[in-house]
Amino acid sequence: MKNVAFDNAKYLKLQSEHILERISSFDNKLYLEFGGKLFDDHHASRVLPGFRPDSKLKMLMELKDKAEIVIAVCASDIEKNKIRSDMGITYDVEVLRLIDAFRDCGMYVGSVVITQYANQCAADSFKAMLEHLGIRVFVHYIIPGYPNNIPLIVSDEGLGKNEYIETTRPLVVITAPGPGSGKMATCLSQLYHEHKRGVKAGYAKFETFPIWNLPLKHPVNLAYEAATADLNDINMIDPFHLEAYGETTVNYNRDVEIFPVLNAMFERILGKSPYKSPTDMGVNMVGYCICDDECAKQASVDEILRRYYKAKVDYVKGYTGEDTIHKIQIIMSQADIQLEQRRVVAPAIAKAQETGAPAVAIELPDGHIVTGKTTSLLGASSAALLNALKELAHINDDIPLISPNIIEPIQKLKVNALGNHNPRLHTDEVLIALAISATTNPVSHHAYQMLDQLANCEAHSTVILSSVDANTFRKLHVHLTCEDKYQTKKLYHN
Repeated sequence: MKNVAFDNAKYLKLQSEHILERISSFDNKLYLEFGGKLFDDHHASRVLPGFRPDSKLKMLMELKDKAEIVIAVCASDIEKNKIRSDMGITYDVEVLRLIDAFRDCGMYVGSVVITQYANQCAADSFKAMLEHLGIRVFVHYIIPGYPNNIPLIVSDEGLGKNEYIETTRPLVVITAPGPGSGKMATCLSQLYHEHKRGVKAGYAKFETFPIWNLPLKHPVNLAYEAATADLNDINMIDPFHLEAYGETTVNYNRDVEIFPVLNAMFERILGKSPYKSPTDMGVNMVGYCICDDECAKQASVDEILRRYYKAKVDYVKGYTGEDTIHKIQIIMSQADIQLEQRRVVAPAIAKAQETGAPAVAIELPDGHIVTGKTTSLLGASSAALLNALKELAHINDDIPLISPNIIEPIQKLKVNALGNHNPRLHTDEVLIALAISATTNPVSHHAYQMLDQLANCEAHSTVILSSVDANTFRKLHVHLTCEDKYQTKKLYHN
């Protein structure tokens, strides 16, 4: 069983208290730029076992009577149908999903702001749709010379041209469907307008990674660099914090580079900057809640290896360049990580070489590794899943969990009625077949009850999996990696 590295209960309490303290230090009005994923932060839960994927949301729910949400989305991202890669949906659709998700949790969504607006037709259509749905929408414009032309930016022709977002609560959380959506610029715009109205509002940033009070080359911080390798984010010592306080803290290059400009804006807007460093702007308490540093280090090594395999697959798919792979290789060298440390890789490759067909290996919670091979009935992923469930349920390997009498009609349906060329069952199909078998077969029922024990298991495939199989592993919370090759040499893969 995997150890726990993070005290989630302590985090919820400490983080909520710290944000309330920051609100009180201003005129009871704080604009909080929320970086990273507010929902489903699986990166944090992987590198800090014990961190719940919804921890940041639960923390906000502790403050829900004081908080309102403003969602920022960039007009050009709407125009070009930018997609959130982990969800497979466009940014405008993600805005709708976020609104529903916040409301389902009892959080108040005050409005949506469309940033960098320049009369884009798609943005106009999206704005009209939101307003038809009863959602308030505000527009912020492109400012020439942003962020360096400070005299223009901090003027009525710069931030002053933006529409003032009307808010009613002391904590205003600015979030977005993805990076580059204009969250910080939205906060600055609001500070400018609040100051003109006589309100001394404040700004703070909530970014989980890098963790400012861990060493620069701590594996948790290196895992963040690996996760953002395609964005060219680099962790670095905060020179402003070191100069101001003589204390070494960690930030990342974009915040360090932009801080002198931000500081000058704060001085123009507020008269005096409340911060001496990028670290000062943050409110992140994650570093204080790590309860097992060695466990966090090992989990981060595992994550860096997963990011390496993902980058190689993304390169084959055309999603990233070779530079991303090279950067992660440098990170691996810094952390003294070897490919052999990913234990599921060698068994999967050995099984593929033995059978001459794709194979999958899964590492179970007790460290035992099972494999699955390609057969006439099942793909390797489906076989590996069933073998893993058998092992967890202590069922003899010779006992079938699903009768061929159930599998064969499904295969005929796929080929004869639905036009599939491959009759083998995908993982979602085999799980449905298992669920059907479980209604009459006690052995299948016992195996079916083991599904939740697959969460946080490691898996490796010797070929790039179909989106169906990859999504099934994701929904089961199995940490999957793949070799950077397809099963066939066809140009179209689905």
